[in-house]
Amino acid sequence: MDWLQALDVALFRIANSACANAFFDCLMPILSDDKFFFPFIGIGAIGLLWKGARRGRVLVCLLLLGVLGDVLICDNIKKSVARQRPFAAIGSVRQKNYQKPGYTMTPAEVAKPPSEGFARRSMPSGHAFNSFCAAMLVLLFYRRAGWCLLVFAAGVAFSRVYNGVHFPSDVIAGGLLGAGYAIAITVGLDWLWRTLGAKCFPLWWPRFPSLLNPDAKSEPPSEQKSVTVQQHWVRLGYLLIALIFCVRIAYIGSDTIELSEDEAYQWHWAKHPALSYFSKPPMIAYAQGLGTAIAGDSTFGVRFLSPVIGALLQILLLRFLAREATARAGFWLIAIVIATPLLAVGSTLMVVDSVTVLFCTLAMLSGWRAVKEDSTKHWLLTGLWMALGFLSKYITPFQVLGWVIFFGLWKPARAQLRRPGPWLALGIASLGAVPVLLWNQQHDWIALRHNVERAGLAHEWRFNPNFAVDFIVAEFGLLNPIFCVAAIWAVVATLRRYRHDPLRLFLLSMSVPIFVIYLLWTLRARVHPNWPAPAILPLFALMALHWENRSRETASLAIKRWMGAGVALGIVVVVFLHDTGLITKLTGKTIPHQKDPLARTRGWSVAAQIVETERQKLADVSGGVDAFVIGAHYGITAEISFYIPESRRRVAAGEEALVFYQSSDHPENQFYFWPGYTQRKGDSAIYVHIVKSNGKPGPPPDRLVKQFGAVTDLGTREVVAGGKVVRTLQLFACHDLR
Repeated sequence: MDWLQALDVALFRIANSACANAFFDCLMPILSDDKFFFPFIGIGAIGLLWKGARRGRVLVCLLLLGVLGDVLICDNIKKSVARQRPFAAIGSVRQKNYQKPGYTMTPAEVAKPPSEGFARRSMPSGHAFNSFCAAMLVLLFYRRAGWCLLVFAAGVAFSRVYNGVHFPSDVIAGGLLGAGYAIAITVGLDWLWRTLGAKCFPLWWPRFPSLLNPDAKSEPPSEQKSVTVQQHWVRLGYLLIALIFCVRIAYIGSDTIELSEDEAYQWHWAKHPALSYFSKPPMIAYAQGLGTAIAGDSTFGVRFLSPVIGALLQILLLRFLAREATARAGFWLIAIVIATPLLAVGSTLMVVDSVTVLFCTLAMLSGWRAVKEDSTKHWLLTGLWMALGFLSKYITPFQVLGWVIFFGLWKPARAQLRRPGPWLALGIASLGAVPVLLWNQQHDWIALRHNVERAGLAHEWRFNPNFAVDFIVAEFGLLNPIFCVAAIWAVVATLRRYRHDPLRLFLLSMSVPIFVIYLLWTLRARVHPNWPAPAILPLFALMALHWENRSRETASLAIKRWMGAGVALGIVVVVFLHDTGLITKLTGKTIPHQKDPLARTRGWSVAAQIVETERQKLADVSGGVDAFVIGAHYGITAEISFYIPESRRRVAAGEEALVFYQSSDHPENQFYFWPGYTQRKGDSAIYVHIVKSNGKPGPPPDRLVKQFGAVTDLGTREVVAGGKVVRTLQLFACHDLR
């Protein structure tokens, strides 16, 4: 391969040096700049959606899949190949107006793993992939514009070599991959639609028989004319659910983000099964235990069940509205759920709300069938789901309140109170509290005291309107402003016009009281925006039901346009929430760490590597004695423990831990109830805590100084992820545990 490499370098020298001139020095950095390329594509997409009819909308969808190809294909190849960029591999490289972090190949950069570092991600060129992919897609639908874009793509590819950041082979590979990917997805999806569309969607397929020729018409297949429109919407809903599920599985498998503090913390719970835990019931630990048993003790394993739960919830809601109202309302509810930022995050991260929302929704759906069908079996199921909901989060009392309100609003439902069903359900639901009560009774009611303090009941009440404002603003942002307005409208309409519709009253009873309670609670203490999560799905189901009926009654296009705008806005926000680095690609500006919603899920593996390096040094200084690590906060303790491979292996195997939370004489978190480090007399440790963004390094805590013979300040270490400092660690070497 030497002659190929020599040819590659020679061609690079020609483009980078021999072709240098003042005009190219101005033009080429512009062609390479993402803040021009992506807005150009965005404006074009908006124009196609507005004026491009069906052909333009199909092209926009394929362009979105093209962006996904860059993330899933091009980036992964870069990490695997780990080829050095020209400025790092050879000398005398001209770099024109390019100020990207990592251009100087420092010793630290060289020491990084192949998957890390800008200077080690040369093959293939992402710019060439994106530009040729977009140009080829446009060429397939609009020939003249496509040829112009191919010339533009060639200019972008050349600019990457001229600017000194890629070899010619990088841009050739990127261009071929991008063009090939564009052809593959277009031809493949067109074949799939022509093959399956006539069978699955026979009423719609004749109006749209081909992706490559969207304006063509065809005769409906005679053997499929009996299929109803309801079935079409249900099948379309299943297709959307399957697509989103695959995207989420691919996302959590890509390691784009690392575990959040709570995810890592609750992974440790899963390795220490118990009836309950310090701050939460046990279900999240059981769920993570199941996920890691299936997919391993990895980031993917911890989160494996989250997309599964999200897909299951969407199927339940689709079938529920298809049965009780219309399948189209069910489909739009699924689209709304996917486009709601808070719900999308809950279907990606494995958090307490993931399992809580699942069991609350199951209880709501089975409860409705119990009332509608007067079914004792469904009442028993309702009690079971409510019990499991309590074992997920202390939410069952809210659902019981919802039932009380529903019985008060709908008189015919009160006949159920003269039957055993509701009382059996209440009895079964009460059993869910038994494990939690037993554990708390054995541990001095620590969870009760912790949650009382967290809810603001442990201090004197003082009116603070900022809490209510913060809560309302957060809900409008995380639930999508358009959906929030539409939901409030639906609630008001239900109270005014549909007071005799039992389904609407039921959905209202299961949602609105929870929001009202938490809104009133903000008058006393801060309420986190995820706390009303179990009320969101019934509220949105009410909204979808109302606006579907209004759309049919008025035949107005305005409702469809507003709902479509809400879904489009939500999807854009959801995409950026899953990868805020896209904002940098679009604007050329990096989001400050304090404003980046993904900052909490980045840099933990780097932090763990820093701590492990210092631990090994301390062990060598201490004569080879196995040093351990002490964390100042439960979050950093859990993260460091998970991302140090030896520590993760020990925790998973049930062996003595390598990372501990700092010992205390009273419970501060769940680590208090597990074996600590106080018995390791004479050993040394690394103490680590995070310096606040607006703070300065300080002295070690007094209890640490009392525990060890000597404590040495090792200074601070910056944790860099995505080209920016995401946190600063302060480390102390602790010698000779007393």
